[in-house]
Amino acid sequence: MKNKILKLILFITTLFFGIIIGIYLTNHKVGWTLIKNSFFDTYQNDAKDKWGNEFDIVNIESSVDKTIQKSYSYKSKSLKSQPLIVSLHTWSGDYAQYDALAQLCLRKDINYIHPNFRGPNNTQYACSSELVLSDIDDAISYAIENFNVDTSQIFVIGLSGGGYATLSTFMKSKHKIRKFSAWASISDLISWHNESEIRNTIYAQNILDCTESKNKLNIQIAKRKSPIYWHTPVEKLKNQELHIFAGVYDGIKGCVPITHSINFYNKLLTDLYVEDSTKYVTLNDKLNLLENRKSLGEYGRIADRDIFFKKEYQNISLTIFDGDHEMLTEFAFNHLLNTSNED
Repeated sequence: MKNKILKLILFITTLFFGIIIGIYLTNHKVGWTLIKNSFFDTYQNDAKDKWGNEFDIVNIESSVDKTIQKSYSYKSKSLKSQPLIVSLHTWSGDYAQYDALAQLCLRKDINYIHPNFRGPNNTQYACSSELVLSDIDDAISYAIENFNVDTSQIFVIGLSGGGYATLSTFMKSKHKIRKFSAWASISDLISWHNESEIRNTIYAQNILDCTESKNKLNIQIAKRKSPIYWHTPVEKLKNQELHIFAGVYDGIKGCVPITHSINFYNKLLTDLYVEDSTKYVTLNDKLNLLENRKSLGEYGRIADRDIFFKKEYQNISLTIFDGDHEMLTEFAFNHLLNTSNED
């Protein structure tokens, strides 16, 4: 009995002091700023330890709202202009999320930038908003202005939420990008909200937060932030390439069904008025992949994985491979630079 009373007193005391501290911090911005800055400095130092001294954190002012968006970056030491790889963080990540592509760029002495673009996709400012798209363009502009960039060799790449941002950047970037490489991408927030709700994942709530929704998804804003509903920049595809990759088991072992990649590929062909039906992914193809998760033919390999299905039209390709929610990092890097070992 005494122990229960002591525990109750301890709980009430802790709660009381917690409320007092909360009230104090709310009314004393200096104190809160010191705590917040201390936490952020620790977070930055931990991240810096992972990235190493070769990579710098740069501050990029938003051309829209003048906020500072940080990026990890590497400036090539070569006297000759070098390619630029723009690597976009995942759905729940930010600029400090460690990226294996960075080390490959370092090894090849290639320019690299890993922008923040409003951080994790759980606020109204994120999820391929106009601010996000502007931030990514600002990061590319920063690299062009401050690094020795071969502007004919700019590449954008991302996995999952980064793949989603890659598709969005393809649709709306002002820059001339040579290649886009989108892995395990989300293309439709309406579909993904339903899928995430069924799977009972945090992403369902994230999408509500991104779309200023309450208990019911705001369809209008979800469409505004989903590249599958946007106008396709047809002229871009004359000189720019878009390559879409998805692991066949994603949606089972991973969180993004392969239909996001398939439907986006078909959307582009529809917007290009492609009449040859053999270039599209048919409903039968889609059902076979979803039901059987087996190869639909002989398509070769990427890295050490079998390709289960592949479609191409001019500068657009879709590759479904033996994998789940992942990027085959070294292959992806080499593929951007045209040194792929694809069979």
